[in-house]
Amino acid sequence: MEYMEHDLKGLMETMKQPFSQSEVKCLMLQLFEGVKYLHDNWVLHRDLKTSNILLNNCGELKICDFGLARQYGSPLKPYTHLVVTLWYRAPELLLGAKQYSTAIDMWSLGCIMAELLAKQPLFNGKTEVDQLDKIFKILGTPNDTIWPGFSKLPGVRVNFVKHQLPALGDSGLAFCPSLATVSVPKYVMYNQLRSKFPATSFRGSPVLSDAGFDLLNRLLTYDPEKRITAEDALSHPWFSEVPLPKSKEFMPTFPAQHAQDRRLRRAMKSPDPLEEQRRKELQQGELGTSGLFG
Repeated sequence: MEYMEHDLKGLMETMKQPFSQSEVKCLMLQLFEGVKYLHDNWVLHRDLKTSNILLNNCGELKICDFGLARQYGSPLKPYTHLVVTLWYRAPELLLGAKQYSTAIDMWSLGCIMAELLAKQPLFNGKTEVDQLDKIFKILGTPNDTIWPGFSKLPGVRVNFVKHQLPALGDSGLAFCPSLATVSVPKYVMYNQLRSKFPATSFRGSPVLSDAGFDLLNRLLTYDPEKRITAEDALSHPWFSEVPLPKSKEFMPTFPAQHAQDRRLRRAMKSPDPLEEQRRKELQQGELGTSGLFG
């Protein structure tokens, strides 16, 4: 296979500043195109994360590591919920759903989009329960009104801390009429996510327009049935507003680092918490004591 100089995780560790808005748009467009191709061909990736996304010095992005990927079909069959690295795992998987589809990949892309903008993971839990708590803290604890069937998921028996969504209007964010092409409940427009990605910032926080925030919310929608698809994401208004997506040939280039150098640098800094978590989960799965469902 062709040589790719970087993976996004290793690249962001060496960058002094996050990617610009136009660069994030260029990367996300390519990601959506790649994931749409997979889904159109009945393939779930099931482990999308920044370390599984490669970038070369021509601005071309490629998705790699299909070790957890599988073909799916209609009607859906039961699959294992122990897929996707913890920080990028959709809430339905964390709560033990056995029947899932392309929406789990779209949640991962929402986490990746936020990470590209902020240069740090959005939800960096240490365990499944901690991961859910971090999600609920930012997006509010779901219920059957906003996520039909939520109370019937196996993991809901755990007593989670209830994080209430702000009352409508508390955030001061108005629903953007130009974005009403897809019907999404208004509650998604009012959560703690806006404080992490404000429309304007004087403190160095990553900024996101109403259109960009709408796309991020549609990717991080609790109800898998209402989560945006890769096809719809490609035509989202965020990509047609200024700043426009940067062309691949104008993407910045970075000195290539050998994979061994990257591993050595990470080992000296600290063990990769994602790899450690994955190894623990696989061991627990073999012993039948996995997370919430052991």
